[in-house]
Parts: sequence; C-alpha cells; structure tokens
Amino acid sequence: MTKDKEKPPEPLDFFIWTAVDVGLWLEEINLGGYCQIFKENGINGEYLEGISMFTTEQILRFIRKCHMKWGDFITLCKELRRIKVACLKGEQKVRRPWWAPSCLSIVFVKSEKRNRQSRVVSLKLEP
Repeated sequence: MTKDKEKPPEPLDFFIWTAVDVGLWLEEINLGGYCQIFKENGINGEYLEGISMFTTEQILRFIRKCHMKWGDFITLCKELRRIKVACLKGEQKVRRPWWAPSCLSIVFVKSEKRNRQSRVVSLKLEP
C-alpha cells in the first residue's frame, strides 16, 4: 500500500471508493469497528451511493448483514449526506481517481464541474 492510499479517500470521489477506501473513511467517522464486516460484504462507494434509494426492507437487511447498531447506521447516513452536500456546494477539492493517468486530470476537473449536481442525492429515512 502506498503512502497516498493510506490517507482517507477524498470525499468527492466517494462513488468510486473501493472497500478499502470505505474502511479508511469509516475509521475517520469513528465507525472503524465496521471496517472488516463492510470489507467482507464488498461495501464500496458505489454501494454507499445507492443506500439513499434503499427501501425500508433493504435498509433493515443491510443493518442485519453488517451487524450495525441503529444509531451507527444513522451516523453513516448523516456522514454520507454531509459529503454529498459538500460536493453539491463545490466545497470539495477535485481529484482524479487513483487509477487514472495524470494526463487526464483536466478531464476530471471539467467533467466534475458539469456533473457535480447529478451525483448528489439526499438521504431520507422512513419513520
């Protein structure tokens, strides 16, 4: 693992996070106890982005599968929403994905500016 990959991933890139990136982020938001179970279940950034569209049944299945406490799930959702809102407001620094060659950095900056709002989805929890 390189030194760059040991840092928590950039929030703007959360939709392309690997399971390892998700684990680093969980540590950062004080939910590190779930790193291993998330990794075992293949929870990556794309999966996290989809949580906002889960039905109540899917949310309960996710909580059981990951052995999460309800309060921890609420914290997870709040932190995801915080990241999405920051992306929407343009508060996050644009960074190319770790797998892309450096010559494509400008492409990511331009496409991010065009697509910033399309990635942001509000999280709503049913009572």
